Amino acid sequence: MSGSSSITRNEVVQFVLRISLVSIVTYYSAKWLMKNLDPTNKSKKKAIEKAEDILRKLGPNIKRQAVTNLNDYELVIASHLVVPENISVSWDSIAGLDHVCQEIKESLVFPVCHRDMFSGSALYQAPKGVLLYGPPGCGKTLIAKATAKEAGMRFINLDVAMLTDKWYGESQKLASAVFSLAVKIQPCIIFIDEIDSFLRARNSSDHEATAMMKTQFMMLWDGLNTESDSTVIVMGATNRPQDLDKAILRRMPAQFHIGLPSEDQRLKILQLILRQEKLSRDVEYAQLARMTNGYSGSDLREMCRNASVYRIRKVMREKSKEMAAAAAAAAAASTSNGTVANGNCNGRVPAPIAVGSPILEETPAITMDDLVESLRNMKHSKYNSGLVNDARIDLD
Repeated sequence: MSGSSSITRNEVVQFVLRISLVSIVTYYSAKWLMKNLDPTNKSKKKAIEKAEDILRKLGPNIKRQAVTNLNDYELVIASHLVVPENISVSWDSIAGLDHVCQEIKESLVFPVCHRDMFSGSALYQAPKGVLLYGPPGCGKTLIAKATAKEAGMRFINLDVAMLTDKWYGESQKLASAVFSLAVKIQPCIIFIDEIDSFLRARNSSDHEATAMMKTQFMMLWDGLNTESDSTVIVMGATNRPQDLDKAILRRMPAQFHIGLPSEDQRLKILQLILRQEKLSRDVEYAQLARMTNGYSGSDLREMCRNASVYRIRKVMREKSKEMAAAAAAAAAASTSNGTVANGNCNGRVPAPIAVGSPILEETPAITMDDLVESLRNMKHSKYNSGLVNDARIDLD
């Protein structure tokens, strides 16, 4: 009896071992299959590697405990983190918006940089939401970057497409990770460009996943108000504020309108754009400012860029004409000498004589004619694109 019971015990042990081994192999095989079947697996790995590199640069300024405790969702969001030292835009890069910049400094930057000045006040703090609205190309994104640079805040340039996922519930986890990461690395600005495309007015025709993601985002955003010590600001930019949900507008108490520049503002913008360029003495900023009525800051920059190209194009055309004239003269001389007729060239066409080099010894200056011609061509292209008589579509 003892022998038979011993054999049975061994069989049981072997059976348990087999089951355990099969379970382990099945678990890791299923895990491997799930990872490889996920089409976003490679992009997530790259995002995590990029996030770890960014957080390594921020290491001295962030608590190590907060960085080491980041989950995979927070690391994916952290891949869109911008270090303030890497932001090249400052207040000096913005012209014509002095009153808006000053108001943002006083209401947003000062409470962040001087938090200890009125530590006993419950009202002295930066707003939880800031909305920049106005026509496109007027400097909304530049102001957001300059604010992060001036306040020394981390800057999350939130890509809305990053929050969408094919798996049910993943979008809500990514939306939650946006705010949990921002709290860990605060002070932080969460910037959403074209916020109307993401947080537009809700209606019954919205997809279930989209509606849940919007609700989750607003719940977490409003939850920040319960934490008085957190310095997390959601900043959005749009040219269609009327499309935003009313609940979003309520969460953005600080709203700044950035409209098309006036004549004096256009004058300052042109001086800023052309300050490092070589200009001719005939360039008149005041005249250009009067001629560009209704143009945004990006339009003015494009006009100046085209003018900078025209000066090079003009020189290259002259060089081409000189080379063509030299080639024609060489051909005429060889024909008059009878070299081709006598067969001295063995049927080959004489090579043209190169006159000068196409590489410029000195960069030519931008003239007033270049700027006027660029403006004229730009008006023509605007007309062809449907903007008649320099009219601008008012989108704010």
